[in-house]
Order: sequence, then structure tokens, then C-alpha cells
Amino acid sequence: MTSFLVAVRVTIRHGQLPAKGLRANVSHRILIVDDSPVIRRSLRSCIEQNTESEVCGEAENGAIAVERVLQLKPDLVILDLQMPTMDGFEAARRIRRLTPETVLVMFTMYECRQVLEDARAAGIEVIFSKSDSGPDRLVTYLKSLLPSASAPA
Repeated sequence: MTSFLVAVRVTIRHGQLPAKGLRANVSHRILIVDDSPVIRRSLRSCIEQNTESEVCGEAENGAIAVERVLQLKPDLVILDLQMPTMDGFEAARRIRRLTPETVLVMFTMYECRQVLEDARAAGIEVIFSKSDSGPDRLVTYLKSLLPSASAPA
């Protein structure tokens, strides 16, 4: 897992991590899914203060996330792994079947090869560790998805 996270950091630093399905030059709608209200608030605040993206909603478990994806039609969903009712992997699989264009990102405390493999199999594109610089790396990733307004077209 460590080598994957290092590779993601290098890619993000160079702004070369394309996410399939996201439109260029458009503010993205994000759904935050985590069973911790503190994590959800922290992510929302960090995203809204540091990116052009819009947090369109929140969910406290995977089952609610699937419903919110259908209602809110976010471009990107940030999923925790371990949640009550439905975990992040199952939610990702269901979201991928219902809305294959939605970008899925995992934000979790669990770091091991099996988590990485299961995440990829569920359709999750990128994993960020909660314990490794927290939301900062996630925000850097989100910023890399939107070209700078000052960049030439």
C-alpha cells in the first residue's frame, strides 16, 4: 500500500492524475460519505475553503450514499471504508453499477495491499490515508482535477 500512496503523491504533485468522467473547467459536485460527523465536517470545510468544488451532500453510511448519489448526481464520491449498514466497498460497487461515470475516491485509515486490491476491484480510483496528512492530499488531488482559471485554454 505504501508504494501506491507514494505513486499517487508523485502524480498529484505533477498534476497528471486524470479522473475519468470528470469534466474539465467545471466545478465538481462532491458527496462525502463517512460515519464520523467530525470527519465529514472537516472534509467539507477543507474542500469548500481550498477548492472550487461544491460539496453537494453528505451520508453517514454506504446505503444512504447510494440513495444520495441517485438524488444528487455528484461527479465524485469520497467514501470511508468501514461504516455501519454498508461499507465503502459495497457502496462503491453499487454506485459503479448505477452511475459508472461517477469518480470514486476512498478516504480511510486502513492501509494494506488487500484494501488496495479490494478498492480497485470495487471501482475506486484513488485511496487516501486519513492518517497521512489527512485532507491535505485529498484537496491537492481535487485541485489537480480542475485546471487553473489562469491557465491557457
